[in-house]
Amino acid sequence: PKMKEDHCLHAALLCLGVMCYSQALTMERLNHSRPSLHWHHEKGKEGQVLHRSKRGWVWNQFFVIEEYTGPDPVLVGRLHSDIDSGDGNIKYILSGEGAGIIFVIDDKSGNIHATKTLDREERAQYTLTAQAVDRNTNRPLEPPSEFIVKVQDINDNPPEFLHENYHANVPERSNVGTSVIQVTASDADDPTYGNSAKLVYSILEGQPYFSVEAQTGIIRTALPNMDREAKEEYHVVIQAKDMGGHMGGLSGTTKVTITLTDVNDNPPKFPQSVYQMSVSEAAVPGEEVGRVKAKDPDIGENGLVAYNIIDGDGMDMFEITTDYETQEGVVKLKKTLDYETKKSYSLKVEAANVHIDPKFISNGPFKDTVTVKIAVEDADEPPVFLKPSYIFEVQENAASGTVVGKVHAKDPDSANSAIRYSIDRHTDLERYFVINAEDGNIKTTKALDREEMAWHNISVFAVEVHKQHQEAKVPVAIKVIDVNDNAPKFAATYEAFVCENARSNQQFITISADDKDDSANGPRFIFSLPPEIIHNPNFTLRDNRDNTASVLVRREGFSRQKQDLYLLPIVISDGGMPPLSSTNTLTIRVCGCDSSGSLLSCNAEAYVLNAGLSTGALIAILACIVILLVIVVLFVTLKRQKKEPLIVFEEEDVRENIITYDDEGGGEEDTEAFDIATLQNPDGINGFIPRKDIKPEYQYLPRPGLRPAPNSVDVDDFINTRIQEADNDPTAPPYDSIQIYGYEGRGSVAGSLSSLESATTDSDLDYDYLQNWGPRFKKLADLYGSKDTFDDDS
Repeated sequence: PKMKEDHCLHAALLCLGVMCYSQALTMERLNHSRPSLHWHHEKGKEGQVLHRSKRGWVWNQFFVIEEYTGPDPVLVGRLHSDIDSGDGNIKYILSGEGAGIIFVIDDKSGNIHATKTLDREERAQYTLTAQAVDRNTNRPLEPPSEFIVKVQDINDNPPEFLHENYHANVPERSNVGTSVIQVTASDADDPTYGNSAKLVYSILEGQPYFSVEAQTGIIRTALPNMDREAKEEYHVVIQAKDMGGHMGGLSGTTKVTITLTDVNDNPPKFPQSVYQMSVSEAAVPGEEVGRVKAKDPDIGENGLVAYNIIDGDGMDMFEITTDYETQEGVVKLKKTLDYETKKSYSLKVEAANVHIDPKFISNGPFKDTVTVKIAVEDADEPPVFLKPSYIFEVQENAASGTVVGKVHAKDPDSANSAIRYSIDRHTDLERYFVINAEDGNIKTTKALDREEMAWHNISVFAVEVHKQHQEAKVPVAIKVIDVNDNAPKFAATYEAFVCENARSNQQFITISADDKDDSANGPRFIFSLPPEIIHNPNFTLRDNRDNTASVLVRREGFSRQKQDLYLLPIVISDGGMPPLSSTNTLTIRVCGCDSSGSLLSCNAEAYVLNAGLSTGALIAILACIVILLVIVVLFVTLKRQKKEPLIVFEEEDVRENIITYDDEGGGEEDTEAFDIATLQNPDGINGFIPRKDIKPEYQYLPRPGLRPAPNSVDVDDFINTRIQEADNDPTAPPYDSIQIYGYEGRGSVAGSLSSLESATTDSDLDYDYLQNWGPRFKKLADLYGSKDTFDDDS
């Protein structure tokens, strides 16, 4: 409080001194008399004489102190003219900026007063105009003159910074004096008058870490090796004081937040020297085992760490990758483990910075190592077969119960549980094999046939006795070894022909054989005749020793009349151990041939018919003719036949009379009476209704000369004659019972439904659209819409 009072007293004394000085200067300027100036008589270029008038009063400018708060108006200055004799005849007039409002003048004495407190920061000067006039006539006595009133500055404005808060960054570990930021303040006071606007900067908060230059406001570091990891953010308060920093000056402050940016000055460090991990032997390659993390207090790329395995007996079994999101090293399984083989592994893992700052390389290696011990846990594993697959052999036709082979599996766990075996019945549906559940021996249940199935592919399960869910499966392929149990036979069904005029020892057919057994049991076929006919007088056999044989004619002169068919037995033996043989019969027909040996006929009847067609050919032709006639008759009959039956029972006439009305009613909403009389047949009105559905009593006699001669073989004439008779015979069924009305109706969209045109067999009208007319036309649809059905049936 005492210091504040001293400041106030100092300011008051200063203001009083300035006011006194200004008043004295003003009075001195007013009382100063300048020599009067007279215009000299001068001759112009045109001979005109100019006169300069006398100036009786002159001034330059006045001064008034700002922020004056006294009880009376402040005397700014006084105007006085030399022509003013003091008798009150002269009147002073003031005009210009602020005249009459801020500045007023005594029109008699010429004294100018400021009626309001002035602020230099709002307006530094005012331009006014003064003039002396005659009070009575208001005639100007002198020309008007301008003068300036300047507002004298006092230190009434404190310094102000451009920003209330500043933010700046500087790298950690920076040298002393490193520039951080420059802060700037401004003072609204007059910089050209006194020290009111002369600023000096100082630091109020933030020592001893930072300093500020007094004249420029540049903030610099003041301590070496500032560590971001120890303290990252600093709050600094800077003061700007006017009056050159002396006592009595005004001041302003600002806050500066300074953040230390990171540099890579810290190496990664593992928090512990050994990591313990465990993994099951059942884990698959690629599975995560555990994680390690080296801590690095740096951030961003300066804190990036890469991990590597540099040593240890588990380098081939494990690998490590880097998770850059969490900065952890992920240990993963690389190969399959076996608890029974090796129960633990050791790794030496290194963590190193990815980016290294050369400025701090002297701080030591930016990496660290740690030992990782991994224990392998025993897992309950399924049984394991000694082989990935088995192949066994067994002879075909072996007796039931023959041992095929043995499979063996064991429990890889230390418990070494007992194993039970079984066959997957989906792979042995016929149940050819069984397996001993205890020792894995596979046996047959029935005789096997290689020719039926040469290989049997089955699957065998191995299950732990006490843990049924632990199961293994192995494929077993069983080959059936061939036994010579099939005799050779003809490779095809042979039919041989020999000419009547065949020459002796002429070959007329070559035969071959086939054996279902494997080639080992039939690589060489032997052809021969049975011993009882080895000296057959008609034919002989020659083995070509290439699994074929040729049949030759032994004699000449065969005759079809005597014997047209010969059966020659041929014995075929294989080369198996022991060999098997079969007797096959070759059928040989005697045929007639021409001189070149080409076949002409192989039937004995050929000698009976000297000319014309053979008996078989004639029979075939006649059969075709009869079938064709039957088809034609059925077709014509079905075309003329209608749906109604031909026989009428007395109890019930099953035939339906189709009545056609070519008029469409108005439906359910038609309330007008319908005159049915317009549809009646004129014959019915007279009481005579002919029955057209009764067979006429007279019989139609076919016209003579229409029937073909009995011995005629012209089928085309026969068919045309029958068709003409059917078309012209009115008594032929079916009998048309359709009633025709002469009244056709009024403009039905359906058109006429008359069946007159249906009497001809070649009508091509299509009545299938009746199917779409609804239930009222169902009967018509059944009658006329079935044309295609009849056609198809015929």
